[in-house]
Amino acid sequence: MTDVSSHVVLLRLVLATGLGALIGLEREYRRKPAGLRTNILIALGAALFSAMSIEFVSPDGSSDRIAAQIVTGIGFLGAGAILRSGRSVHGLTTAATIWVNAAIGMAAGTGHYTIAVGSAVITIVVLVALPFIERVFDRHRSKEGI
Repeated sequence: MTDVSSHVVLLRLVLATGLGALIGLEREYRRKPAGLRTNILIALGAALFSAMSIEFVSPDGSSDRIAAQIVTGIGFLGAGAILRSGRSVHGLTTAATIWVNAAIGMAAGTGHYTIAVGSAVITIVVLVALPFIERVFDRHRSKEGI
């Protein structure tokens, strides 16, 4: 057992919840299937598993085994978000958001606050700003007949 108090772990969980909520609000605003609640629960769950993996590690054990299972489990959630219909594929951004949100939760859960907050800010910038840039490229392509 480590000497991290329950209060510190709870604050880490609250941070993960808040960061997941920020990402979830953007997804909710865009009416995506993985919205506010889903993103909160992904970040919170990843943070809780990460914090507990540190707490439960034995002297001869390794805390990275739970982290590896988080990545695997999130992969299944992300795969479920991807839909293919003919030649079009939908849900890739949702799947990527689920994946990065779990990593943000893991960072918060292990006490890497700056990394968690910075990654959440970068994620929100990507989700908010890049659609505008993509539309500019789409307009340019349509003018050229591509």
